[in-house]
Amino acid sequence: MNRNRPGRGIARLFAFLCLGAAAHGAPALAAWEPSKPVEFIVPAGTGGGADQMARFLQGVVTKHDLMKQPLIVVNKSGGAGAEGFLEMKSSRGNPHKIVITLSNLFTTPLGTGIPFNWKDLTPVAMLALDQFVLWVNAESPYKTAREYLDAVKAAPPNTFKMAGTGSKQEDQIITVALEKVAGKKFIYVPFKGGGDVAVQLVGNHVNSTVNNPIEAVAHWRAGKLRPLCVFDDERMPFNQKITATMAWHDIPSCKEAGVDVDYLMMRGIFMPPGATPDQVAFYVDLFSKVRATADWKEFVEKGAFKDQFMTGAEFTAWVAKADALHRSLMQEAGFIAK
Repeated sequence: MNRNRPGRGIARLFAFLCLGAAAHGAPALAAWEPSKPVEFIVPAGTGGGADQMARFLQGVVTKHDLMKQPLIVVNKSGGAGAEGFLEMKSSRGNPHKIVITLSNLFTTPLGTGIPFNWKDLTPVAMLALDQFVLWVNAESPYKTAREYLDAVKAAPPNTFKMAGTGSKQEDQIITVALEKVAGKKFIYVPFKGGGDVAVQLVGNHVNSTVNNPIEAVAHWRAGKLRPLCVFDDERMPFNQKITATMAWHDIPSCKEAGVDVDYLMMRGIFMPPGATPDQVAFYVDLFSKVRATADWKEFVEKGAFKDQFMTGAEFTAWVAKADALHRSLMQEAGFIAK
């Protein structure tokens, strides 16, 4: 056998050069990253919690130059968010679309019957959990949640108006739970977004809301609204004063206030179906970098979020449990589409 054939020598030289390059840390193929602007869909109206978080995230990504391509926030609130979810579902394999989700990920398909399920999307990450607070106008006589619900109970049915975001969604689910505590029905008045809901309460057009903290904090700070309780088993941990006399921590939990109702809402990121692991990894890394900034820590405290981060199988399992919980709540409230 001729061991010195030119072809074999060239092959050995090529292999040697490749090994040498690897030993000296030659760069591997670049990981995936967006090659054009990324559309950041908000399946809710402007001014609400999801919209505010999406625009905050957009601002931090831009401020810290965390992505080469722009992140463009687009509100698609039609049909209680169905417009946004159906667009994501139909965008299979398009890594230049992401959506920020809230509980309408579960409630909208159950309440409307649209052909959509969270499994039609690719889970990326949970960024935080959002609280709900029972709010009244600051000029109202009610100082505690129990006082307010006792007044609802003493009044004729359909006397008190509760404003909320959308119909058969989280705000109305909480309202139904409060009706059970009070033993009386509210007039539930739906609006497109949490910003509109807060304005209605400021104007005394309704008696109460169950807005997220971030949706009502500016009006609380301005002395227009009064928080009665937070729908959780424990108080929020934030001690920095929002008003002259109160911090988020000073708001009692609803359970503590004698109103045994609790509810937390996800703020998460999903991609269209068919996303590759590299594409998901890019967005996990992107939002991990956002969460590492001082901007995020300030945002979490001001908006009174539960700062909880999940990705991968843990996040998918959490979403599956949340879906089952909402199905049960919607069934109990009679909100599932026939």
